[in-house]
Formats: sequence, structure tokens, C-alpha cells
Amino acid sequence: MIRMKYPYEIEVCCDSWRSAEIAFKAGVHRLELCSAIGEGGLTPSIGLTQQVIQKLDIQVHVLIRPRSGDFLYSVDEIEIMKKDVEYCKNVGVQGVVIGFLLANGEIDTKLTKEFIELAGDMKVTFHRAFDMCKNPIKAFEELKELGIDYVLTSGQAATAKEGETLIRDLVKKSDGKIKIMPGSGVRAHNLDELIQSTQAPAYHMSARIKSDSKMKYKKTAVAMGAQSLDDEYLISTHSLEDLKLAVNLVQQ
Repeated sequence: MIRMKYPYEIEVCCDSWRSAEIAFKAGVHRLELCSAIGEGGLTPSIGLTQQVIQKLDIQVHVLIRPRSGDFLYSVDEIEIMKKDVEYCKNVGVQGVVIGFLLANGEIDTKLTKEFIELAGDMKVTFHRAFDMCKNPIKAFEELKELGIDYVLTSGQAATAKEGETLIRDLVKKSDGKIKIMPGSGVRAHNLDELIQSTQAPAYHMSARIKSDSKMKYKKTAVAMGAQSLDDEYLISTHSLEDLKLAVNLVQQ
């Protein structure tokens, strides 16, 4: 049971239980579950996926990406992704998020078709691998022909605001067959402008903020992966207020 319907969809990229809870409390339409946002997003853990499905009454789409880097995968990596899609289907996930390119920068249509068929009744989003392809118009027409449900894109620019011209063109070319979903730099303060400019039906947000750790003892001379020692005890979550503003905006 999905609890909310409104003209424009708000999808939030969540890489932890804490971020999923915040997005749910904000009343967003859908979660895109992933891990390692700093790597561009990777497939989330089994535990996180199960817990979100079991405890939160909200649509969940799961990112299927086994590693960071490019979108040209080996046979073994493809097998891993197929297993992840089957798992998502078995636990009741509503959608999967994929993206495959050939070495020449074109969409791997054969592999994309294979994964659409594997997904069955689940929705399928082609993620921002689209922004790395050589010819976005050709790629879009191919994805439309294949029957992709969503294309997540920044308009092949650093942010959706900068790529709004291409996004607007894609919306016009979609003929209602694909939902174009602007992502990258989408926040409550620029959402209305993006809606007016692109008329896209769905928007991908993160509204990331850093919150302080509750640790009382801190080893300040050792880093476990943060870009600086000062960030080691900061936890990445979402701005509840920003997400609520975005939801209120699209419900008006």
C-alpha cells in the first residue's frame, strides 16, 4: 500500500536507515535505496533493504550497481546484478535502478532489455549513466523504445538546473511514455523553478546535511575514510525541513 499520490513525484536518495526514516517522515513519494553516495551510489545491503520494506509504508526503488567507476560491466559483474534484481523482486521492492553503457559511449540496449525483462512487474529507472552517454537524444529514443519507466538525468550537466534545456527537450520527446526525473542539485529552493522550466513529472533529491556524532570519545588523529579529520565524526543525513518544503510545494 502506497500512502501518497500527487502530481509531481519526489524521490529521495537514501543510503542508511536514518536517512530513509527522515525521508519517510517528510512524506516523500519514493525512496531510492543505495549505499556509498560518495562513490555515486552502489547497491544497498540486504539488511537495509529488508528493514525499509518491512517497516516503512513507502515505494522503494533499489540501485543495482556493484561498483563505482564506469558503466561497462564484466560478465561476472552482470551476474551479480542479476542476482540483486532477483532478490529485490523476491522481497517486494517496487523498482530497480540500472544503467549500462557500451565502450563507445552508447546505451547497451541488449543488456538494458534483458534487465527490463528480468525486473518483471517492478518499475525500471535508467540512472545517470545516461548523463555519460555520447548522444543523449539517440539514447533517449532507444530507452523509450525499450520501455524504461524513468530516466534520471541532470541533462548531461553538473546540476539539473544547468542541464534544464536538455531536460525540457526530453520531457517534450517523452510523449508520456517515460517519466523524466531531474537529479543533481535539486533542492526545495530551486524545485519550483525546475518544475516551471522543465515540466518534468518526477524529481530526485537528497537534501544532504551533516549531523554530529553522539560519540563522547573521539580518536581525532585517525581517519577511516572521511576527506578530512574534521569530518570523521559527522554523519550524513537529510534536511527534514527541506524535504517537507519540497513535498508541500508539489502538493499545492
